[in-house]
Amino acid sequence: MESVGSIITYVIVVLAMIVFSVLAVTTRKILRAATYLLFTLFAAAAIYFMLDYEFLGAVQIAVYAGGIVVLFVFSILLTSKPGDNTEKLTSKSRVLGLLASVAMLASAGWALVSRCANYSVRPAMEAPVMSDLGTTLMGTGAGQYLLPFEAVSVLLLACIIGGVVIARRR
Repeated sequence: MESVGSIITYVIVVLAMIVFSVLAVTTRKILRAATYLLFTLFAAAAIYFMLDYEFLGAVQIAVYAGGIVVLFVFSILLTSKPGDNTEKLTSKSRVLGLLASVAMLASAGWALVSRCANYSVRPAMEAPVMSDLGTTLMGTGAGQYLLPFEAVSVLLLACIIGGVVIARRR
């Protein structure tokens, strides 16, 4: 049975995640958006820690909150003036964005409800062994993730090179 304190902590973390994610996409200052994204990623790490997934929480902080946000800020500083406001969205863009977000929310809700409806009894779960997790993440066989991991690293390298090229032209 869950304690009242852990439920309250969960609600606070989820509310913080919602608030910071909304602020990240609605602010007109790009460095503030990156900061709000950082807080959202920290809140996701807090949820991992609350679920006793210490490894995933540490990876969330080290890779996403540390590496990716630093990369975003680096590329923002290279390509634009950080104090500038972005242009306001037109009404047509707002309507399309609202329609897209409602459609995505509906499809995510449908996927969640249809998946949960198929389980009358939750399947038993075991704690993963770290060597199996490492083999799965860094293996080259079927169902292993080294190739996507390397593809993302090449994509990030291309983004950094593109940011430097754009910054040099100015």
